[in-house]
This record gives sequence, C-alpha cells and structure tokens, in this order.
Amino acid sequence: MATPAKDEEATVMIPSPVVVGLDGSRESLAAAHWAAREALRRDAPLRLVHAFEGLPESGTEGNLPELRAPRYFARRVLRTAVEELNEQYPRLYLAAEQVARQPGPALLAEADHAELLVLGSQGFGPVGGFLSGSVAMAVAAHAGRPVVMVRAGFTEKSDHLPAKGRGPSADPPWRDVAVALDMDGPGEDVLRFAFRSAELRHAPLRVVHAWHVPLARGVVDAGERAQVKATVDREVEELLSPWRRKFPGVPVTTVLHEGRAGHVLVRAAEGAGLLVVGRRGRRAAPGRPHTGPVAHALIHHVGCPVALVPHD
Repeated sequence: MATPAKDEEATVMIPSPVVVGLDGSRESLAAAHWAAREALRRDAPLRLVHAFEGLPESGTEGNLPELRAPRYFARRVLRTAVEELNEQYPRLYLAAEQVARQPGPALLAEADHAELLVLGSQGFGPVGGFLSGSVAMAVAAHAGRPVVMVRAGFTEKSDHLPAKGRGPSADPPWRDVAVALDMDGPGEDVLRFAFRSAELRHAPLRVVHAWHVPLARGVVDAGERAQVKATVDREVEELLSPWRRKFPGVPVTTVLHEGRAGHVLVRAAEGAGLLVVGRRGRRAAPGRPHTGPVAHALIHHVGCPVALVPHD
C-alpha cells in the first residue's frame, strides 16, 4: 500500500541553519556574507543573531530614554545585514533575531541546533567587535558544532584563484580547501567536513600533515629520516583511501612537512580558500577560551576562513 502523501511530507527533514553572530563590526559582516554563500551551497537557511545582555525589555524605552540606544544599535546591526544579504543573495532564506543574553552563552545555545556557526575573526589586526576576540575564541572552544572564523575583507572574490590571461574569467577556479591532519586523532568528523566542503565548492582538497622523528630515536641520519617520512606517507595514504572512495569527485593532494605543527600548518595553508582543523570534542573548562595551541595559531595567522571541527 502506498504511503499517503501527507505522511511523506511529514518525514521531510528541514535542514539545520547556518548561524552567524553579528556585533556590527567589519569582521562580523564579512562572516555574514561568507555564511550566506555557505548556506546557499548547503541548501540551508541562514540565521542572523545579535546577542547583548543589556538590551532593555520591550516597552521600557519609553520610560527610560537612556536605554533606547542599545535597542536601536541592535536593530540597526540586524537591519543593515539583512538588507545587504537580501540584495546580494535573493535566493537565500534568511531569518534574524536579537537576543537579550550574553553573546557567549547565546551563541553556544544557537550552535547546538545549527549546521555550523560563523563568527568574525580579527586575528592580529585592529580591534573589532566583541565577537571578534575573546568571546569568539571562547565560543569556538566550547561549541559542539563546527565554528568558522572569518576575517574582515574576505569576500566572494577571495574564494577564487585570480583569473589567468588578459580578461577576467567568467568562472575562475576555486581555491582549494586545506585540512590539518592529526594522525594521533584524525577524527572522522574533521575529514568528513573537509571533503564535503571541497565537494560543495567543486574544489580540490589539500591534506596537510606535520611530522617529526620520534624523540626516542635520538639523532638520526638522512636515511633513517627518509624511512620515517616514508612510513608517515604510507599511513596518511591508508587513512585517506576510504575517503577518496567516498568522495571520488574531490581531487586530493597531500603535503607532508617536518616540523612543529603550528609553524608548518600556517605556512602550508597559504593560498587556501578554507582551512579545516580539528578541536578535541571535550569542551574546555568554563571560563577558559582555549582551542588548543595549533588551532589558536592558525586562527591568528591564516588569512582565509578557519573551520574548527570538534572531534573525539
């Protein structure tokens, strides 16, 4: 017996939204535009959130004129972003909300129901909004879903390689997606996110791994070092083999460098359109906004958006 149409409709899954935190800074507006493009790629809705604990309750501004400014600023932040995004991405399903709550807890709650959370990142540049610094780092350290950090100035054009030849290309190639591979805990969620991101962009995937000779082996000669590198190369290929089969349309290259992960990965990720790095799934202790030394270095030194993906 055929299943009634209404039952079929009842089982349709509504995709989780891409959520972006706004604070009025250039970084958060760049994050909103990146999130809009990502939502379209994922066929997902976009949700804009402005959170500020000091927002007055509805109806109180008439009695307390000094409280009108925070509410006006919040409305302007959302209205400006909504107008820009609606004009530039007319096919996007967009919702916006201001929340009278501290930004950190509000965004962590939003992340629990999101496909991913997108925030502005100031790196070592000029001070931006409050979501561009310690609050963003704390959210990235605690969120149970992927968090993408976007710098001010990263635009749709930044996603693509420069057009070759004299005239501009109608469809310039995408910059590749880079993923920092940790052989001690590669994490299926990290690789799945990286391969899926490359697939959505029709872009190649660059797998970057920093290796070193175990300290227990002491000083080694060139031949022993070459053996260690060959072993690492084989282990990386064995790890990636099932993912190549799952995503046959994604071209994959591997980049192995000897050295400390933070230094190696910052250099090896140059030119990428998106960098994916894992973060241990256990959430940081309350009040400690640490994402780990490698992720911290990448967020602050890499110019492209950085996706932090929690894993076991």
